[in-house]
Amino acid sequence: MLRSVFLLFLLASANAFQFMSKWKITPPADIEREAATKAKFGDKKLVVITGTSSGLGRKTAQALLRTGQYHVIGAVRDIDKMEAVAELDGFGTSNFTPMHVELNSFDSVRKFCEDVKEFKLAKPIDRLVCNAGIYQPTLPYAKWSADGHEQTMQVNYLSHFLMVSELVNEMMDSSDPRVIMVGSVTGNDNTVGGGGVYPIADLKNLDGFKAGFANPVAMADGYGFDGAKAYKDSKLCLMMMSNFLHAKYNKLTGISFSSIYPGCIAESPLFREKREWFRKYFPIFMKYITGGYVSEHEAGQRLFQVCHDPRCSKSGVYWSWNGGPREGRGIEALEKGGQISGGGGAGGGWDSIYENDQSAKVNNLELAMDLFKTSTDITGANWPDVSVVRSPCPTLNVIGAISKAMIEKEELKRMEQRPGFDAEGKPITLPKTKKVKLVTQKVVGGVLRRTVGRVGRFLSRRLLGRVPDTALEGSFQEERPAENNPLLVATTTGSSTSPVAMTQDATLNQNNNNNNYNQDVKQVDTFMNNNDAGRALEKEISEQIFKEYNNSMEKDGMKSDQELIEELMTNKKTEPEPQSSV
Repeated sequence: MLRSVFLLFLLASANAFQFMSKWKITPPADIEREAATKAKFGDKKLVVITGTSSGLGRKTAQALLRTGQYHVIGAVRDIDKMEAVAELDGFGTSNFTPMHVELNSFDSVRKFCEDVKEFKLAKPIDRLVCNAGIYQPTLPYAKWSADGHEQTMQVNYLSHFLMVSELVNEMMDSSDPRVIMVGSVTGNDNTVGGGGVYPIADLKNLDGFKAGFANPVAMADGYGFDGAKAYKDSKLCLMMMSNFLHAKYNKLTGISFSSIYPGCIAESPLFREKREWFRKYFPIFMKYITGGYVSEHEAGQRLFQVCHDPRCSKSGVYWSWNGGPREGRGIEALEKGGQISGGGGAGGGWDSIYENDQSAKVNNLELAMDLFKTSTDITGANWPDVSVVRSPCPTLNVIGAISKAMIEKEELKRMEQRPGFDAEGKPITLPKTKKVKLVTQKVVGGVLRRTVGRVGRFLSRRLLGRVPDTALEGSFQEERPAENNPLLVATTTGSSTSPVAMTQDATLNQNNNNNNYNQDVKQVDTFMNNNDAGRALEKEISEQIFKEYNNSMEKDGMKSDQELIEELMTNKKTEPEPQSSV
């Protein structure tokens, strides 16, 4: 009778022994270490957050420490500043430990992870929050990390990728382990903020990463540097990697991987390298015009919720909140200080959290696999192998060994396929219609750059002002010559049959169209420099734009903007034209 009851109990649940999965027999030598761990942390959960000296990270640490249920390790590059902030906010040394990390250096990231492992003793890490980030949209050129990678991508994504790989083993023994990536609406192109404002986050085929992403290659897609796009691409990488790690590790390790968008923190130190006028008026615009403004405090509460709320232990989720813009803002926005309900901005409270949709780019698992591999190669990350079944049962050990061999065999089959190449291994080039379209776009673009573009660039310099010095400084390396770029070398030589060379050849069609394109551009230049119609067009544009302003300037006896533009254009025409590198 008892035997029957016991068998029925086993059959009642497929997870009958799941509660035993983390049982361990503690060796006598570790008993003392376990006791020291208990004395150090008690029953508190251990949280690692990057970037706790300011902004979102600081407010999140405040909220976590206020509960008394967490010990927070704050990963920062400036320990003195962090200690001052901790004293000001009353963090307390018993529950908060600042540790140095320079995300511009992979060696520093590894050193930080070793320091964490030593500090935590036998305590598992319960939360890892990848929060720190930089935003350098005004940079006219890339700044380089100590490892020779573009800074925005390394700080925001690559160093966090390496950190997760180093610490994921230390999380497996936690009862509720969570890795949380701070994403952005700008990396999600199924929204107005992400898909309606140029530049758009797009990794294309990851040619820059595949080429090693080393100086002078500054972008993940291998093309020209754009500071705003570098930030958006880094956030796209974080959200893609969160989904990929969920698929790769969640079921096998129990670790939850999720990403969040806490809203537009318009007054965040993230914008410290923007021009002064932007930092002054952007919060006003977001608060009273769009309604998408979120304070640092409220954003910190949202990130805290994803760390703390039991509902947020779910893996593979992109968390958002129902606050923000609604129709009919007007007086209501003024009365509520911009706190209007809607999707993405302030307001809504704890229960407004929901699982948001992500764009097709974020959900592209095939590209995410390439992103994982290339990121591993770039950072030298060493991910744990948890794909094989581990059990004391000899039968399961044999099955695990067989399954590993089968997986390796099937992966070798997949790697034989080479998309973009024909049977002889030659790259597939663009059809003739697309070649004609590319040349047409370049000719039209040349005309616009020589006319409207000149005026626009002059207006930009006069109205926006010069880029702050703090935004231009801080590169760990000088940019290397273009001939060191493997993408350009592969394209110009035409000797490589790698995916990088294929993509460059297919997109620019360098070998076939270079001469024709140079001839077209030369004709455009001749028209604008020597043709009376071209000069008349430039003059008409500048007269129309500055007509009223010039009248007022004449009264003050100063050069008008029209005169300055014409002087600038004249000087430009007398300068020798740079040789095309295309």
